[in-house]
Amino acid sequence: MWRIKTMFDYRTFATRKLVALAPRYLPFADVATEDLPLSRLLRLSLFQVTVGMALVLLVGTLNRVMIVELSVPATLVAGMLALPLLFAPLRTLIGFKSDTHVSALGMRRLPYIWKGTLLQFGGFAIMPFALLVLSGYGEAVDAPRWLGFGSAALSFLLVGAGVHMVQTVGLALATDLVPTEDQPKIVGLMYVMLLVGMVISALVFGALLENYTPGRLIQVIQGAAVITVTLNLIALWQQEPRDRSRAQAVKVAQPTSFKDALGALMRTPGMMRLLVVIAVGTFGFGMADVLLEPYGGQALGLSVASTTKLTALLAAGTLVGFGLAARALGQGAAPERYALIGAATGIPGFLAIIASSQGAGILLFLLGTLATGVGAGLFGHATLTGAIRHAPRDRIGLALGAWGAVQATAAGIGVASAGIVRDIIVGWNGAAGVTAQTPYTVVFMVEVVFLATAVALLLPVIMTWKKVEAGARLARSTCA
Repeated sequence: MWRIKTMFDYRTFATRKLVALAPRYLPFADVATEDLPLSRLLRLSLFQVTVGMALVLLVGTLNRVMIVELSVPATLVAGMLALPLLFAPLRTLIGFKSDTHVSALGMRRLPYIWKGTLLQFGGFAIMPFALLVLSGYGEAVDAPRWLGFGSAALSFLLVGAGVHMVQTVGLALATDLVPTEDQPKIVGLMYVMLLVGMVISALVFGALLENYTPGRLIQVIQGAAVITVTLNLIALWQQEPRDRSRAQAVKVAQPTSFKDALGALMRTPGMMRLLVVIAVGTFGFGMADVLLEPYGGQALGLSVASTTKLTALLAAGTLVGFGLAARALGQGAAPERYALIGAATGIPGFLAIIASSQGAGILLFLLGTLATGVGAGLFGHATLTGAIRHAPRDRIGLALGAWGAVQATAAGIGVASAGIVRDIIVGWNGAAGVTAQTPYTVVFMVEVVFLATAVALLLPVIMTWKKVEAGARLARSTCA
């Protein structure tokens, strides 16, 4: 009995210490309250962990394996990674539908999150078959290669569609649980956990694939499928209250069409400019997603395990960017200012990555990767906060969907464009004496141009904000 009581006291003490330390070291953890404890928030954030795991597999591992080990043209791989682009514009519609969904139990978010989970699982279930065919492993040695391409494309599409649905509606569910003033914090916490999930997944996958074989990769994918369903079930358990009165009120109210709701959101001052900046900046950061790992393998001679761990470094940098933005935006700073700082940080990062293959070495490559991650974190959190601040309370799902649709579409176009440009330049090899790093260097320079364009678009907004701020300070001093 004494032993049991001692153990209980120790666990209570440890829990209290964790709760006390978390707000200090985990960005946005201070959003937790007695009614909404940190343990519940962290459990809800598990859906972001599964999204991060899927992104690491698709972008950090499979693209490198397919391009380098399986000799699949980068254009085809980039096209597969860009296939979720077909689903990305629907994020806005999904967010709107989850805002207005009517169910017998009064739930509006959970049905869509569960549908997205099943899509993710379906994609992961098909992916091993595709890899078996493409690798010619075992009994698949005589299978037609087009069957592997088609299966891989279908699996990428399903996983991407599931990720879009789960992430959009999951973030909307998170904002439902907190007051209006805390919504940026809760979304920020969810994205921090996304990055944590990416870092952990990249490190685990890198360790498991240290001795790469097609069979080992298939085992990793199968494990990811099971973990996705398990974690999402845990995340959703008792998170959304059964509100039948809300459902009945939505049912009898005058329905607002998706077109009218979206039009009203677009007419919000500053929203259109923000979406244009998101598109340009995300394109600038996103082109490297499909080529960073192959660049490390072909231009710098890194292994599969090493390039997979690059995703962890990139995510760690993004986490740092989120943390830096959290402090400033939590104190009322202008989101546009930190979006500009993020885009500007990415420019020297990509220049360092380019220089690494010109004799500067792997260390500069790693520093450049870290810098681009920091810039992406600053840019992503600032634009996300800006979208939330522009949206009405009852249209958070729609605003998050609009942000996600523009961000995902721009990222998808960037990924596809990067693969096409890379393959075109590779096709010149021999005739023009193209080196291994040249295709990648061209793509990275295009990213620098787009990030510089994002900075140029944000400068007028920042100057206007500074004038308003100066006017406010003058007014305060006059009153004093």
